Amino acid sequence: MTVYGGQGDPARTMALLWRADAPAAARTAPGPRPGLTVDAIVAAGIALADESGLAGLSMRAVGQRLGTSAMALYTYVPSKRELLDLMYDQAHAGLPTGYAAAGLREAVLAWAADLWDRCLAHPWLLQVSYARPVLGPHEQAVLEALLGVLDRATLGAAARRTAVSALLHLVRGLAQTAAEAREAARATGDSDEQWWQARAGQIAHVAPDFAARFPHSAALAQTGAQTGDQAGEQAAYDPVEQARQALTGALNLLLDGLGAQS
Repeated sequence: MTVYGGQGDPARTMALLWRADAPAAARTAPGPRPGLTVDAIVAAGIALADESGLAGLSMRAVGQRLGTSAMALYTYVPSKRELLDLMYDQAHAGLPTGYAAAGLREAVLAWAADLWDRCLAHPWLLQVSYARPVLGPHEQAVLEALLGVLDRATLGAAARRTAVSALLHLVRGLAQTAAEAREAARATGDSDEQWWQARAGQIAHVAPDFAARFPHSAALAQTGAQTGDQAGEQAAYDPVEQARQALTGALNLLLDGLGAQS
């Protein structure tokens, strides 16, 4: 399921994201629910998405969580479209705004680890397409932190833009792979290890010449099996850990390239 942010009213959405309309963002609803605020609505939406994904997100469901009606929410947030943008941005809040690690490599790896952890803590973030960023202050702070780290490399403007795009998509892409693998096990009842064992065992039967037809693939699979051995025993397959290791390896390859350009 892919959803697109930025579909609400631009003026109202940006005012809410940046709290430019402070009285409206913080005002208290009349009647018996004096605690209802934009922040409370966004927090309830995030909690709901964490539990059931974006498929279960609706103004009615958020209202029920807050003990009120959907209509009561519209005083603060015009629609689900604006709410999604607010949730997405708020879910990035609290990430470091700078990294004191001495070297470029250590700082980039720390930035990537923080974003990775945040994405897996709120996997619905990865359902929001990055084709159109939300442009809120917390999302922008993540980008600003990365740009601050990249100041340690001597890069031209074009190389800097390429590096930022590659790093953001690398972290989000592998985090999405990890989140989907984790969800697949819950949704199907079969672990990734069970799924692979059930199908890989059929390869020798249905394609006895597999290694001859796909020698590079066979060699890669064999290498993976060998490196997975721990004291003579096959390590348990963990798709999230595999994705995390792939992220670290890919980041190091990319950082090698950045170092060569600096």
